[in-house]
Amino acid sequence: MMSGTIRQEVTFTAGPARIYEILTSSEQFSKASGGAPTEISTEEGGTFSCFGGMILGRNIELVPNKRVVQAWRVANWPEGVYSLVKFELQEKGSETLLIIDHSAFPEEQGEHLAAGWQTNYWEPIAKLLA
Repeated sequence: MMSGTIRQEVTFTAGPARIYEILTSSEQFSKASGGAPTEISTEEGGTFSCFGGMILGRNIELVPNKRVVQAWRVANWPEGVYSLVKFELQEKGSETLLIIDHSAFPEEQGEHLAAGWQTNYWEPIAKLLA
């Protein structure tokens, strides 16, 4: 059943432009993920592949320094199954509040995905910014 939803908020010690760059740059995201192979198109409709092909998808909407919306899937999900991920960036002084809404994923994947955002995205990005 495709009804899972995750909402997380995390604050980074960098401006929205820097966070947007990490989320949309193959080179920067690969650095954050410890050198894992990464291919991220910088165009709406373009594809992305992170963690050596473990996470795949397509950019639906790219609003520089504000929002990234992606059709997002784990490689071992059934063929044609995608979830929706929206990264919203809000400037808070010298920091950025990132709000993620991840929806329409297989319900039984929720706990694993929620932990994965923390371990594979937020902690490595914070470390890259340190």
